[in-house]
Amino acid sequence: MTANARAEAPPNAQERQAAPTPARMAGDALGRAGSRDALSQLTAAITELRAQASRPFLQRAVAALQADDWQTGQKWVQKALELNDHDGFAWYLMGIARELAGDFNSSIQAYDAALKLIPEHAQVANDLGRLAFRMDMKVHAEKLFRLFLAHQPNHPEALNNLACALRDQLRFEEAIDTLRPAILADPTSAQLWNTMGTISAEQGDFPNAGVFFNESLRLDEGFYRARYNLGNACLALGDPEGALAACEAALPLVRAEPERQMMLLARSTICIALGRIGEGWDGYEARLHPQFADTTHFLVERPRWEPGIDLRGKSLLVFGEQGLGDEILFSNLLPDVIEQLGDERLLTLAVEPRLVSLFQRTYPRARVGAHATYDIGGRTIRYAPFLRDDLESIDLVTPIASLLRAFRRTLEDFPNRDNFLKPDPERVAYWRAKLAEAPAGPKIGLLWKSASDKGARHRFFSPFEQWASVLRTPGATFVNLQYGDCSEELRRAEQEFGVKIWSPPGIDLKQDIDDVAALCAAMDLVIGFANATLNIAGASGVPEGVKPWGVAGPRRS
Repeated sequence: MTANARAEAPPNAQERQAAPTPARMAGDALGRAGSRDALSQLTAAITELRAQASRPFLQRAVAALQADDWQTGQKWVQKALELNDHDGFAWYLMGIARELAGDFNSSIQAYDAALKLIPEHAQVANDLGRLAFRMDMKVHAEKLFRLFLAHQPNHPEALNNLACALRDQLRFEEAIDTLRPAILADPTSAQLWNTMGTISAEQGDFPNAGVFFNESLRLDEGFYRARYNLGNACLALGDPEGALAACEAALPLVRAEPERQMMLLARSTICIALGRIGEGWDGYEARLHPQFADTTHFLVERPRWEPGIDLRGKSLLVFGEQGLGDEILFSNLLPDVIEQLGDERLLTLAVEPRLVSLFQRTYPRARVGAHATYDIGGRTIRYAPFLRDDLESIDLVTPIASLLRAFRRTLEDFPNRDNFLKPDPERVAYWRAKLAEAPAGPKIGLLWKSASDKGARHRFFSPFEQWASVLRTPGATFVNLQYGDCSEELRRAEQEFGVKIWSPPGIDLKQDIDDVAALCAAMDLVIGFANATLNIAGASGVPEGVKPWGVAGPRRS
């Protein structure tokens, strides 16, 4: 790992939750920092600044950026700003230089300053919108793309970018209406057909998405984004072999490292789907590449564990990673890790704060503390503040999912355990008594959605009305385990389906994770889609029942 562990968050840090990043479509906003067209327009504008003392510095900066030398470009921009810190063109060039350097936080600030100083230079709005889009500020990006289009109506790149921003806000019809005239104006644009395909894919319409991706490839067979997206559509349609072929055909054509890492991560999940499990986990390391867009940087200056390193007698720090449900899911391998360490006391776990008590009970001799996660300059940073005075006691450190490369390389490596987390037995007894007060019948815990619909997650959760036939199962008592605001669904179940879902009293289903585990363990069954609570139920050993997809119970974990 890199850098030093910190006792306190830096002053410019914003606390955040790191979330898992599933394989996604490649259909982002078009354009790049310092494109030839943008710099040409800028050169023409700078030429008109005849009497301005900073003009020579700005011209040298443009020349450096045209040569992709952002360091020299930034040096000349800085000289221009020293002469006049209200020079909008200088701030625009600074935004380009900082974006090329990968410093997106300061880049977006520079672009914003430029837009305020030279609002008539519409290209600034497009570049600022593109960067805001990249930083997941989709509403802000939409406003900026619309501002650019007000100056340059029907601009194909800006229409594509606006459609992408609308798509990622799940405003699919608006995205299609934005993109359709651009395609009619230029039906030979492979990029526009590709973006239309991503809109279909985000709606779960993969057959039509494939049609659009194939049209994009007919127009430009070397367009790697469309080929990669076609692979994702193949995977969704149950063709992992076709998905792997498309992904591997796209990879050699990729020049931007963030996109390469995104595709390598997608390839890893395809390999797992094909049963090439060890190869898949090896490729899963792409999530940690410094240039992967959604990587988490772990700030601990201790040696990194790698497969093949003998753990016997070593002290190991394991970081939970991604979302709450993933930390639970990946923890199934901790008993195997402890066996290799030879002593549970050699294990240190940095987990999501809500998991600390549950993990401490499960591994009473291990050291368990809460990790902290912050956004610093557009980067996700995670560290273990509880270790600030004791890092020297750690021999090795690893994110938890990286351990899969050594401990879960084949199906046979997945042990058959009843559970791998230990709820509080007193609270389990408490909840059994409470559940006895509910209507008679088997107590079925129910989940139907995720608190996050970021990215493509919305596709994996059915509309609530599709639960009607399940909820009308004779003799069953359904217990609400759904965290977040679900008052509307509970009302609909009672008024429209004739079923009252029983809500457990005195528990925060989002925050009281230790008690949620006990509640789940008191159930006869838990059903739902994959989210954190379903993982808690399975990990806690919910009694076995008839188990269709999405039912938690003892499992090969």
